Amino acid sequence: MDSRESILNRIKYAEKAIPQVNKDGRRQGFHLMPPVGWLNDPNGLCQNNGEYNVFFQYSPTNVNGGEKFWGWYKGESLIKWKYMGVPLAPDTEWDKNGVYSGSGLAEDGKVHLFYTGNVKHPGDYDYITDGRDSNVVYANDSDFSKKLLLTNEDYPADYTCHIRDPKVWKEDKYYMALGGRKLSDKGTLLIYESENIDKGWRFLKEVTTKEPFGYMWECPDVFKLGDVTVISVSPQGLKSEEYRYQNIYQSGYFLTDKSIFDDFTPAGFEEWDYGFDFYAPQTFEDEKGRRILIGWVGMPDSDNVNPTTEKGWQNCLTVPRVLKYKNGKVYQTPASELEALRTNERTVKPWEAFETERADIIVTNIKGDFEASIRESVLLKYEDGVFEMIMDSFGRSIRKLRLESLESVRILLDRSVVEVYINDGEYVMTTMYYTDSKKCSISCGSINVFDMNSMEVDYEKADCHR
Repeated sequence: MDSRESILNRIKYAEKAIPQVNKDGRRQGFHLMPPVGWLNDPNGLCQNNGEYNVFFQYSPTNVNGGEKFWGWYKGESLIKWKYMGVPLAPDTEWDKNGVYSGSGLAEDGKVHLFYTGNVKHPGDYDYITDGRDSNVVYANDSDFSKKLLLTNEDYPADYTCHIRDPKVWKEDKYYMALGGRKLSDKGTLLIYESENIDKGWRFLKEVTTKEPFGYMWECPDVFKLGDVTVISVSPQGLKSEEYRYQNIYQSGYFLTDKSIFDDFTPAGFEEWDYGFDFYAPQTFEDEKGRRILIGWVGMPDSDNVNPTTEKGWQNCLTVPRVLKYKNGKVYQTPASELEALRTNERTVKPWEAFETERADIIVTNIKGDFEASIRESVLLKYEDGVFEMIMDSFGRSIRKLRLESLESVRILLDRSVVEVYINDGEYVMTTMYYTDSKKCSISCGSINVFDMNSMEVDYEKADCHR
């Protein structure tokens, strides 16, 4: 294990490239990105004393991923951010092979953090059933000192070493959901409880489907929307179908009118996003009472290619999405704060070509078939009850979604990512894309286009390289 000083020196050296990386014309305007290098899962999402906190999996020294840290953005709003640095690094015996994903909980003026400390022992191991420690580690934002909460010895005996991604919340006491893989290759949630946030955690129950639904459930989340309990997981090992489970790994949710503590069997999995690039979402409740989701715009172990690696960075996060339960589903809509970035409003006619680099495009009154060409790189098409996102570049080809009807489409377009919200957020499709063209056209409907200014992100004052 490298010394803390050696780790910090590597980070500081890598981040000297931030000014140069920010000159890349494909850098996003209103999506959070890695300052340099690689970004994947959002972590530690919460609002504390009015300030939003977004931690994220970060590999500043390797644009293709590798050594895992947590980076940190803090925002006085959802469109004004300050990069705080790297508060968590693999610098103890509990996490020496990576600070993996986890969650945050704001309480008593502090941000309490929980993550998986990854340890891989040298030797001839498969690192699934042996050779790996998956530790639950605690820290908070007062000084980010670490405390070990759970080890492999605290997990049920019929599990592999793949138990990770703690999500902690509070009701009458503290609860933790962990994603797990059983020795029988069945994905599950493990629920733990404690009266104290930083000690005394004990196993409570297992939550899983009747039949195996993937071999591993990553990035769990449990929360309420009104009277409905939402159980969000990212299952690995689902068989791809024409209209669902089209990516190598999925992210979605189960709904139940039961409490997570009741006896029930999850069923009726719905995907969060049907595009090429979406994984590992997490949610939090902000001080306005909104349940907000942020996901990773990326996909592990896929054939998708991102040419931004040539410029020293890769991937981003989705915009914050507000969740609402209606019509038996969870709807997702971009947080209203993004509307403050709108400028140059205009109405365009069907098939009228227009140019934009970043835009919020709202199409309503859609009757019948629909087609939209987005910067001559992404084709959206609705015909015969099927909505399609079509590409022919960078490893991406086609994603399909069955719809009873198409009523509205909102296209949130950034420099190299597009999020498509269908029927007021009933369905969403997200992808990275890469083009020099700014030309767009849409076949029908009432079409309103807003260009989008960039949100404010300050990279100059990172003072938390601890």
